[in-house]
Amino acid sequence: MSREIGIVGASAAGLFTAQLLSQAGRRVRVFECSEDFDPKPRTLIVTSFLNDILGPAADTAVVNQIRTFELFTDGRRAGITLRRPDLVIERTKLIHGLAAAARASGTEVLLGRRFLGMEHRGGKLALNVERSSDGISEDVRVDTVVGADGTASRVAKVAGWPAQKSVSLVQATVRLPQGLSPDTTRVWFIPDDTPYFYWLIPDSPTRGVVGLIGEDGPAARRALDRFMEKRDFTPLEYQAARIPVYSKWVPIRRRIGNSDVYLVGDAAGHVKVTTVGGIVTGFRGAHGVAEAILNGGPGYKLRALQRELGVHLLIRKFIHNFTQAHYSQVVDLLGERARKDLETYTRDEPGRVLWHLCLHQPRFLLLGLRAFLMGVRTPRARDEAQPAVTVRT
Repeated sequence: MSREIGIVGASAAGLFTAQLLSQAGRRVRVFECSEDFDPKPRTLIVTSFLNDILGPAADTAVVNQIRTFELFTDGRRAGITLRRPDLVIERTKLIHGLAAAARASGTEVLLGRRFLGMEHRGGKLALNVERSSDGISEDVRVDTVVGADGTASRVAKVAGWPAQKSVSLVQATVRLPQGLSPDTTRVWFIPDDTPYFYWLIPDSPTRGVVGLIGEDGPAARRALDRFMEKRDFTPLEYQAARIPVYSKWVPIRRRIGNSDVYLVGDAAGHVKVTTVGGIVTGFRGAHGVAEAILNGGPGYKLRALQRELGVHLLIRKFIHNFTQAHYSQVVDLLGERARKDLETYTRDEPGRVLWHLCLHQPRFLLLGLRAFLMGVRTPRARDEAQPAVTVRT
């Protein structure tokens, strides 16, 4: 008899996990608290690895392709032409497409079901969910639970996982400046505002999103507004989210009684801490969780993801304390061989990027080590030197 699986949260990673498990013959039910299943729109940029994972199913969510990155810092500019274009996707379209694929594979998606808690009872996990239609709570018995309910996962809290640190993503829809090609993304490094970066991502020939990552949402919003005012961008609407900050690998499985609870996607912290992007890594985590459930334990896919996220963390530790002078040096060091490396390998191949950059331009490694050593000042001195919008890992 097929063991039943309950997935809490109709997130992108949750729906993809449901599809994989249903295709393998398991009975899967997804419990989503939203009654109308209308995810908030958010423009995202991902590598072409999305197509490698989802295949044609990704096409409905793609609204634009990016072939060139322009990097700016302190009056300097560097252009990177991508060998395989990046994909700009609309999150709402992606989730609707994933939901349709999950349902087509046999998954039952139950809307208006708010997760309240769970306990082991009678050899199974009893999920307590509240129906939004009448406010009545009910227990649903399953053999395995997957928490796919985001950064502040209630499943993780109930099952005993520690709370995750998170940061704010804030971005605004704007009209593209005159002369900017819609296949070009711009990135600005301004470490006085954020140790990450600002971005302008076109999602159509006339519009795009400008944004940044910040620890405090209101402070990040103020920084973004100052940035847009200085560059004559007029915000048309804002988008925001809380994103987990990866600091170490956390096992994605816990036992309650003799039943298993797993985490996937943002709930598991499967986010690249270099760029704070989690779509592709979330899907890789979904493959790993599905493999673990079907085979009775974690396998190659989760180990590969752990290694990849570890490389991202290493890179972030090197660059997190970069000053404006460091970024100016980075742009100056981007010779022909280094640019070719960035054109060939994507941010979803961090090991290859790091290896080839250090091989062809060893001064990158020295630059990173110097910045890392700068970061071991006393916490008080570091805090006084950084503004409120800064994210610390």
